[in-house]
Amino acid sequence: MITAEGLTKRFGDKTAVQDVSFTVRPGSVTGFLGPNGAGKSTTMRLIVGLDRPTAGRATIGGREYRRMRAPLTEVGLLLDAKAVHTGRTARNHLRAMAATHGIPASRVDEVIDLAGIGSVGNKRAGKFSLGMGQRLGIAAALLGDPHTLILDEPVNGLDPEGVLWVRQFVRQAASEGRTVLLSSHLMSEMAQTADHVIVMGRGRVLADAPLDQLVHDWTRSTVRVRTPRAADLAAAVNGADVEIVSVEPDLLEVVGLTAARIGDLAADRGIPLHELTPTRGSLEDAYLALTGDSVEYRTRTAPEAGAPLEEVVA
Repeated sequence: MITAEGLTKRFGDKTAVQDVSFTVRPGSVTGFLGPNGAGKSTTMRLIVGLDRPTAGRATIGGREYRRMRAPLTEVGLLLDAKAVHTGRTARNHLRAMAATHGIPASRVDEVIDLAGIGSVGNKRAGKFSLGMGQRLGIAAALLGDPHTLILDEPVNGLDPEGVLWVRQFVRQAASEGRTVLLSSHLMSEMAQTADHVIVMGRGRVLADAPLDQLVHDWTRSTVRVRTPRAADLAAAVNGADVEIVSVEPDLLEVVGLTAARIGDLAADRGIPLHELTPTRGSLEDAYLALTGDSVEYRTRTAPEAGAPLEEVVA
């Protein structure tokens, strides 16, 4: 279990993390989300003692990381896949790490195969592509067969097969009762991987909830209805808590009623339906709703000819 209690970190006049508290429980995958500059990486560094908190405390299994006798066997870390000796081969990099904890060379071979880098095990790490570097970092995190995994953007640079492997691996790790904290900017991937989600913005925790609850609380369910009698249907379903948007002459989007209820109302009035499609909000929708006021870095869209620039969230 990972526990953060009132974590605060200031760098001079800038507060990167402010009074952050949460618990990451074993047996599930906890997604860690937030815009660039939200404080996610700083929080992860505070958890493992790479930065010292200005205030607060973080523990893993009830102990501070710096007090662990053999941290590789307790916590698997991937915070910066580039943090390798570029002149060493992948195999020798892992052997050097293993030697610090008395981990046998046979385990090095196991994680090399597990991470899918057997064909480049004797290649210098400095020559690795981004994806191969990520795989080496994951292999290093798994070296001590730890019960806790803290992975910062583990699918960055991976091909589809690698992304699928990471997803399956962390799900398997959680099913074995391990604690998994996983950050990613890929909302679609996080939606398929995480059970629980912590969202940060401007150094603070904005949400801490099961993924399904987060999506339910921060998005709206809509029903798309296509009918040649759109006006009649709109009158039939209209009510105090119902919102109706005319998308096209024969297409409505309805918020506030279920598809079943809309279908019943249409049937009662003999209104033909050519489409009745319920749509649920996504994790991405919930994330954007939560962090809309917490985005520090923005880009601008290319305007139409003669039109002003329009600011959009990156």
